[in-house]
Formats: sequence, structure tokens, C-alpha cells
Amino acid sequence: MSTTTEPSVQGVAEQARPKMTRDVKRLVGGIVPANAATFAIIGAVTGILLPLQVQGIDPANKVANLAVVTSIGALVAMIAQPVAGTLSDRTRSRYGRRAPYIVGGALVGGLALVGMGSASSLVQITIAWVAVQIAYNFVLGPLSAILPDRIPRAVRGTFSAMAGLGVMLGAFAGQVLGASLAGSIGTGYVILAGVALVTLTLFVVLNPDTPSTDLERPRFSVADFLKMFWVDPKAHPDFAWAFASRLLLYTGYFVATGYQLYILQDYIGLGDGAAAMIPVFGGISIVGLLISTVVSGPLSDRVGRRKVFVFASSALVGVAMLVPLVMPTVTGWVVFSILSALGFGMFQAVDTALISEVLPSGATYAKDLGVVNIAATLPQTLAPGVAGLIIVVFGGYAALFPVALTLSVLGAVAVWPIKAVR
Repeated sequence: MSTTTEPSVQGVAEQARPKMTRDVKRLVGGIVPANAATFAIIGAVTGILLPLQVQGIDPANKVANLAVVTSIGALVAMIAQPVAGTLSDRTRSRYGRRAPYIVGGALVGGLALVGMGSASSLVQITIAWVAVQIAYNFVLGPLSAILPDRIPRAVRGTFSAMAGLGVMLGAFAGQVLGASLAGSIGTGYVILAGVALVTLTLFVVLNPDTPSTDLERPRFSVADFLKMFWVDPKAHPDFAWAFASRLLLYTGYFVATGYQLYILQDYIGLGDGAAAMIPVFGGISIVGLLISTVVSGPLSDRVGRRKVFVFASSALVGVAMLVPLVMPTVTGWVVFSILSALGFGMFQAVDTALISEVLPSGATYAKDLGVVNIAATLPQTLAPGVAGLIIVVFGGYAALFPVALTLSVLGAVAVWPIKAVR
């Protein structure tokens, strides 16, 4: 059964307004630095700074300890973003529904990062990381709702591509910053916090939303609040399949890349030089990400299709996962970085546009996107925990890659039953 989205309560009139107004162009350009500043935190913290911080406390048990810290943070993230989306949908202010949470989350998250930099035990690190996850998921939920709120359907592939480009640029910039400040973790946290706060505040100021004070507030009940984490797959099968696809492919990708520092140290054999090499591999990856992202999003708009790009991205990521198995060397990791970047960039470019076309209700965009964004944020934060379990159970890093390959393929398979999108 085909699934269609209702008009948003802010009224994006798809047929009445031009495809690319000045405001839309500013949003398309602004989402790049906004996402980059936010995801630089993920790239730097989960990729380098947090693993180094955990390793510095107890080197012998670094894998298990990192798994515990990131797993707890991931569970909190899973709850935080839908809650943020629900509150955002119901917020009535002169600044609109999204802006207060984007700026407020950046401020609180920045303070939590600063506190994390001074943590000296696993308990303190875990508490601070939980606070960071809550705050920045209160940014990401409302920020993601801008696409269905304010972007016409005809250019959502382009917006999605630019949003994905910001994510990848941020992750790379975070890796560079994390590697350069590996010897001063606290300073790294302060810089990340400051850049995110300034960038997100500027995004809100330069892209003011329509005041929401005159909008009718949706009815609220405790039962509805408790149900917000659930979207009936029978009533909304396309949404359920899109959620499954994103969860599977993101998990596959980040299971392999989320443990990159330890993989380079122990599996590739770089030892203490691994942190310095991460920006090099990140730079290689960014080339592939740039190419696939800027081409795939607009091209999907032009041909009016999304699924074929998901299938192609899954194939590329799957092939990439085979390379470190047969070539556990620096050269092998270079090839892996290129192929996985091409595949993941392609997926990132079209996936958000695909999901925006299968949302269950126009009145609850942020809540529904908060639910589906669990499938994006959860793998990135949970991946080190999942990878740690795989490494411990199977006794080595090589087991990560067959698991990642399988999940990537299943992610493409999950897109096939979606009927509302070609």
C-alpha cells in the first residue's frame, strides 16, 4: 500500500512555491556547516578522543571498557532523539519549533563535553558521555525535521546530499582535530564544543523559522507519549522498511569503522602510530564521499529514483568489507577507505530524501524523524560496543568484516518492499 505524507503544519506547498527559493538555497547551503559541526564531535570523540581516554585509564581492558561506555550512551541516544522530536513538534515560540532546541542542545552539550575532558574515571566518563548524547540528540532531532518542514519534495535529494556531505566533512574534520590533539584531550573537547555552539547558532540566526505561536498544539496524553517510540509497521510498512534499511547499513558500516583506532593499532599493525594515520585515511575517504554524495543526490532527483542508489551503495560497502580480510595492510585499508566511502556517501545522499517521502504524518515530522534517526545515530554510538563484543567472542578483529558485509547487504534488501518510492 502506498504511503503519502500529509502537509506539514508549517505548510510547505509543494506545487505553489518555486523549487529553489532564496530561503531554500540558504538552507541547502547552511545544512553543510551545521551538520559538519555536530558530526565532528562524533568523528573526534568516538573515533579518537574517547578511545584514547578509555585506553589511558586501563589499557589492558580497553576493548571491553569502551564497549560499556558507548553502549550506555547509545541506549540514552535511542530515547533522547524521539523525545526531542516530540517536544519540538509541540513547542510554540516566536522562533519557531526547532530553533530553541538546536541552540539549547548545543549549549548544554558543549558544557557536557568540557566536563568530559576533566573526567578521570570510567564512571565520570560515562556520565559525561550520557549528557553529551542527550544534548546533541536534542540538536539532531529538530535539525533533521527541517527537511520535511521547509524543503520542497523536488529538491529533497539535493538537500539530503548536502546534509550527508556535512556529516562526512564533519566526521573527517573531527578525525583530524582528534588526531592533532591526541595528547591534549581536554582541549579537543573544548574546541569541539565551541565550534558547534557558534555554528549552530549562526545557522538558526541566518535561517529564521516561521513563528509557531499561532499554531494549534497537538493533543497530548501520557499514553501517546509512551507510544512515540513505536510506529506500527502494519499501518506504515514503508516507514518500517526504511527504518530497517538505515539501521542495517549504518550498523554494518560503523561496526568496521567505529573501531578504526584499535583496528589500525592491533590488526593492521601500526601500533602507537595509528592515531596519526587516521586523518590520512580520512582524507582518502573524503574524496570518495565527496564524489558519490554530490553526484548521487542531485542525480536521484533528476531520474526520480532512490532505490537503485541504495542497492549500489550496499554493493560497494559489501565489497569494501572483503578487502581487509584478504589484505590486512596499510594498502588494504586505503582500498577499503575508498570503496566504503563511495558506497556510504551514495547511501547518505539519497537515504534522507527517501525517508522524508514515507513519513507517517505531517503533524509529527520531528517525532517520526527522531524515531527513524535512531537508525542513524544508534549505530554510530553503539558500533564500538557491538564491535567489542564481536572481537571478544570471536577472538580477533577479522570477524568484524563478514558481519559488516552481511548487515550491508540486508540493508539493501530491506529497501525492496518500499512501495511509495521508486
